[in-house]
Amino acid sequence: MTPDRSAPSGAELGERLRAGDLRAAPAVLNLVENRRQGGPQETAALLREVSPAALGGEAPAHVVGVTGPPGAGKSSLLSELVRHWRGEGRSVAVLAVDPTSKRSGGALLGDRARIAFDPADRDVFIRSTAAGDRLGGLAASTRAAAQALAAAFDVVVIETVGVGQSETDVADVADTVAVIVQPGSGDVLQFLKAGIMEVPDVLVVTKADMGAVALSARRDLAAALRALGADTDVVAVSSVAPPSGIDELAAALDAHRREIDLGARRRRARRRHALADFTAEHGERGLRALGGRRAAEEWLEGQDAGLDVPAITRALEARSLEDA
Repeated sequence: MTPDRSAPSGAELGERLRAGDLRAAPAVLNLVENRRQGGPQETAALLREVSPAALGGEAPAHVVGVTGPPGAGKSSLLSELVRHWRGEGRSVAVLAVDPTSKRSGGALLGDRARIAFDPADRDVFIRSTAAGDRLGGLAASTRAAAQALAAAFDVVVIETVGVGQSETDVADVADTVAVIVQPGSGDVLQFLKAGIMEVPDVLVVTKADMGAVALSARRDLAAALRALGADTDVVAVSSVAPPSGIDELAAALDAHRREIDLGARRRRARRRHALADFTAEHGERGLRALGGRRAAEEWLEGQDAGLDVPAITRALEARSLEDA
């Protein structure tokens, strides 16, 4: 099957994003999700056009990961956050990653339909994407889309269903990760048991309108973080009118972005994106040829910091052939 010649090329879309053309977003998603003949090559061309070398530095967007279990109130919270960011004049893209439908292959939950936004607002782009064969995790297309859209939008949100390894997956992509905890549902205890306290940069207790139950959840999480010596903000929010805590949450997300070494975090994200792509293509056999995942990650640390994801992936493939 030949590529659709009527569709814009990856290089063309990258140029449009560099110029700040937000209208390119739908075509970008269509491109990165195209696994047919020519699709991966065009995606590689797109990523080259939005690489730090092409942009003259890191992409300007704040890439925010939002994860938490179903029913925790993520969609309502995102509706309020999008409204807050638009009130500040920021453009926003939301990639809502849902488990894949076995019947259609598409996104199972369809968070786009649950996040409230003005469809006439051209500075907001929301798309539900399927996680592929990873329940709640990130498909390669999500990583590529987030990197590409970060060149044009002010805020790019990756929202995942917080099950399995999705919390650590999104931490490998986002500048700032907000983990959502629902009070009164056992989420707090499960969160503490799961051993992922190092993942969130901001912890969000939703449904603060529940009163004492929400306050208790916030206290328990804050106490656990203190015991671990973690300096993670815990913010209680409510999306029930009138909403509360949204300004505080947005400020905490921005504060974290200012405090981190963005270049180092983005370099790590690109290297892990490349390793994920390599593993998807070559499987565990490919990883063994590199000496295992840890050896591959250590080798990647010594690579040129300016390489884009396709170039890093090619370097991994060359390395695996050398050691074969």
